[in-house]
Amino acid sequence: MQYHLDGFHPGDPETAAPAPGRPLIDKDFAEPVDVLIVGCGPAGLTLAAMLSAYPEIRTRIVERRPGPLVKGQADGISCRSMEMFNAFGFAEKVIRQGYQVNETTFWKPDAARPEFIARTGRIQDVEDGLSEMPHMILNQARVHDMYLEVMRKSPSRLEPDYALQFVDLTIDPDAPDHPVTVTLERQDAGHEGETLTVKARYVVGCDGARSGVRKAIGRELVGDAANQAWGVMDVLAVTDFPDVRCKTLIQSASEGNIIIIPREGGYLIRLYVELDKLGSGERVAARNITVEQLIATAQRTFRPYSFDVREVAWWSVYEIGQRLTDKFDDVPDDADPLRLPHVFICGDACHTHSPKAGQGMNVSMGDALNLGWKLVSVLQGRCAPEVLHSYSAERQAVAQDLIDFDREWSRIMSERPKAGTETDGEAPKFQRYFIQHGRYTAGMSVTYQPSALTGAPTWQSLAPGFAIGSRFHSARVVRLADAKPLELGHVVRADTRWRLFVFCPDEDPAAQDAAIARLGRFLGDATDSPLRHHTPAQAAPDAVFDIRAVFQQGTRELSLDKLPAFLKPRKGRLGLTDYEKMFCADRTGGRDIFDLRGIDREKGCIVIVRPDQYVAHVLPIDGYEPLARFFGGFMLPG
Repeated sequence: MQYHLDGFHPGDPETAAPAPGRPLIDKDFAEPVDVLIVGCGPAGLTLAAMLSAYPEIRTRIVERRPGPLVKGQADGISCRSMEMFNAFGFAEKVIRQGYQVNETTFWKPDAARPEFIARTGRIQDVEDGLSEMPHMILNQARVHDMYLEVMRKSPSRLEPDYALQFVDLTIDPDAPDHPVTVTLERQDAGHEGETLTVKARYVVGCDGARSGVRKAIGRELVGDAANQAWGVMDVLAVTDFPDVRCKTLIQSASEGNIIIIPREGGYLIRLYVELDKLGSGERVAARNITVEQLIATAQRTFRPYSFDVREVAWWSVYEIGQRLTDKFDDVPDDADPLRLPHVFICGDACHTHSPKAGQGMNVSMGDALNLGWKLVSVLQGRCAPEVLHSYSAERQAVAQDLIDFDREWSRIMSERPKAGTETDGEAPKFQRYFIQHGRYTAGMSVTYQPSALTGAPTWQSLAPGFAIGSRFHSARVVRLADAKPLELGHVVRADTRWRLFVFCPDEDPAAQDAAIARLGRFLGDATDSPLRHHTPAQAAPDAVFDIRAVFQQGTRELSLDKLPAFLKPRKGRLGLTDYEKMFCADRTGGRDIFDLRGIDREKGCIVIVRPDQYVAHVLPIDGYEPLARFFGGFMLPG
């Protein structure tokens, strides 16, 4: 990481100095806010962590619980979410503390003794080359803790306001400044029932499947509302089941299904236990299911293996279905085209699905990352408010795609296995489907369609490995200034900046007429340069656009002092040089990024990456006009 830009400062470089007037301490919410987040789940905290870096944006986050989450709830962290955690700075901590999923095993009834289970296969959990990040398991409460730490160390010193229940909201779309009025009810001892009124520019409901914010804007979850009951328990147990420390999917002959998720720490395991299908209108609470019943079901399913539960750390029974709202904001379908969104919903507030795909927390955090950079861009004046329409358009399509996958996956998992062996000689159907759709469980299936924020594939052939609309697929490179090997994608931080990765053609980049030199002159001098047009006059040269060059030569073949000056920008109060904008391909062991991503060596290209780590466009290195046109389509003058 980089620090000391504006002078030497001792201490923890990850803790920013508090901005003047921060943290916000008015407990009565007398001052209006720019963004009010309702709910401290994974979506709410992802959004709050992103916004906390901007103290000029008045952000508050409220939660009905009396304090932070301690245990239970979601646990699976996809490779894609780990890439996102790296942008927030705590992926390494998750890897250190969590359980890494390396293999998944599959079990079904033994052909000779159907009342017993037998292993049918084991596979590598994540295919090679899909991501530099692993699939991890870690208690959701620890993920919350890490987001809260990011918030506490931010210039905003943002802390949640607990014990506040959302009651209702009203919207005046014609109000010039703070069109949303929110009513909150205090839940803390001695103040129960007292209400507060908050004025906000934007409100984001991250308040779960029973979201009050969703109901207040007239949205509803539509779909299979409560089609299946599940039990979940985190236990310390003694067992002779051989795959207890592997992620395991079990289909039994008569007891339903079990998913084993080994937990962090080496001893704890989580069991998802499929219970009976619920009747129409039936709620799981009416069945009065006990943890003893869950344990007994698990013990019968594990036969012939023993399963002796010594301690239950947490357990719950819940109902789940595949449900989705038609829009993720408050703009009515028949609204005036000029009507802008002011209220948004994220996560379980707008989509729910089964635990079998392991994507609930992951997709929720993706919602928040998508919305967060757009809110910052609008509130800082980089983009017009119309860009906020894209949140619902992009993420509703993502949720629909996931629900379609989850519905099919749930159906296959819930099928009773046939007696005997598979007639076609293949692995069981649920095992084959899991393998075929590994990109879903890794979080890599999201692809945004062409729009103002995502370009058409006109020049995709220049870099087919960076598919437009998909997340930026990192690869190892070597930093030129200090010969340090690193992942190129790790320079993308959760700081709402756009990245321009310039992959240089096979030529001397120090030459005056080199493509990278000509690009630098355009960006620095041309009247239609995006840098000149959209970067504020007093801002750092990379405040809006972070430009990085990747050369085909090795580090010892290039001289730093002879390369274009725009790749060594002078920054900060002291005018110091940033030496971390240039990289070379790693030519050892088949790691060359030009080969891995199919980059045209003769022509090179520019890969534009959105603030949420998705590829926005691939352009020729001399595509000055389409470069200016792309950013001019949604960004405001600086």
